[in-house]
Amino acid sequence: MIPIPINDNIRRRIFWAATLVLILANVLAFIFELSQGAQLNRLIYTFAIIPARYTSPRGSALPGLGGLLVPVFASMFLHAGWLHLIGNMLFLFVFGRSVEDRYGHWKFILIYFLSGFVAALTHIFYNAGSRLPTIGASGAIAGILGAYIVCFPGARISTLIWVLVFFWRVEIPALIILGYWFLIQFIAASAQQLDIQSAARGGTAWWAHVGGFFAGAVLALIFRPRRPKVEIIPPY
Repeated sequence: MIPIPINDNIRRRIFWAATLVLILANVLAFIFELSQGAQLNRLIYTFAIIPARYTSPRGSALPGLGGLLVPVFASMFLHAGWLHLIGNMLFLFVFGRSVEDRYGHWKFILIYFLSGFVAALTHIFYNAGSRLPTIGASGAIAGILGAYIVCFPGARISTLIWVLVFFWRVEIPALIILGYWFLIQFIAASAQQLDIQSAARGGTAWWAHVGGFFAGAVLALIFRPRRPKVEIIPPY
């Protein structure tokens, strides 16, 4: 059973321009990846987060402090395939629009990138010494999910439930669907940490998701919202 969120019931007052720009930037970056051909591995190696670069004396593949900071943010726009990209952009679309409406464009962007930064640091901390590259916007988007659950715990998320070849559309409280999402990330991160061989093989950066989620929730509590009052569209 796979839950696929497709919309929420929050009444928004402003157009979600920053969310749209981030989605377009990620799509364009992925198209650029596809155009690289044989040079794609070099691109990924240069701009992905590789924990060993931050924990070993040899340092970054790029010169100077920028060589350590650039991959933290550049990696947020790189993806490992169409499914990776579509899944991330779907979550950004569903949850990002309402968070942007709540805080305004610029604070929303700050939440996004600061959460991605904390997610990267969390991943590096729990995978110190790893030379496996990590890419994707998941950590930053996890921050948006953390901000969403703080702002809209009573919202209802229109969700497609996929079982084999069948789909059902149901409305699930945000607290439940995002709480379930976070629980899965935490359990998977803990299991991966205990399984050293699994961590060495790589895979999903679970701890990055956990760190990004917490960062977004904290930032949502710190930042003053543009629109404190939440309007929920009543069900039909």
